[in-house]
Amino acid sequence: MKLYTRTGDKGTTSVIGGKVNKDDERVEAFGTIDELNAFVGQAAATAGTGAEKTADAANEPPGGIRAFQVRLLEELTVIQHELFDCGSDLSYAEPQPEQLKVKSELVERLEAWIDRHEAGNPPIARFILPGGTATAAALHVCRTVCRRAERAVVTLAATGRPCPPEVAKYLNRLSDYFFAAARAANAKAGVQDVEYERGAAVFRRIGKEL
Repeated sequence: MKLYTRTGDKGTTSVIGGKVNKDDERVEAFGTIDELNAFVGQAAATAGTGAEKTADAANEPPGGIRAFQVRLLEELTVIQHELFDCGSDLSYAEPQPEQLKVKSELVERLEAWIDRHEAGNPPIARFILPGGTATAAALHVCRTVCRRAERAVVTLAATGRPCPPEVAKYLNRLSDYFFAAARAANAKAGVQDVEYERGAAVFRRIGKEL
């Protein structure tokens, strides 16, 4: 089969149940999710390379960096499939409930992953600079692109056209996941997050500053 069809040469593209301009809010939403998926793939490749370069799991304590990188790679692979689900749900011009793939269970699983990563992270009081290890830096890029994807979905919803609400919830929680996972990647590698030095204390736990 040929990769090109020439059907979009005039600035339109197909969605399920119709045809729209390529700069349509729906296309912008699932296109940004596609961009995010590419960055998640890059982060997964970085994590996978780190796992290969680290000593065998048998030579490190339980919960060491290699075990973390292997688990992170597994999580990111699941997320990549789920981002395709998000794009699929958004591609319907008039979606029916039985056609949608993104369910509340996906959000709940992300929350469980966030809690597990955060449980091992050192406390912070201020915003941190994106960076640290290569894996953490890649995850921070995913976080920011995820926020942009979420904004694009909100923009689509504001038009009044069908927009599955679970996709926005998933992306909102996913950006939190990337933040927690990035911090965990640094913590496991013994790299300290750098706090924004002129920022106020914004992170609190049970009503008290960390």
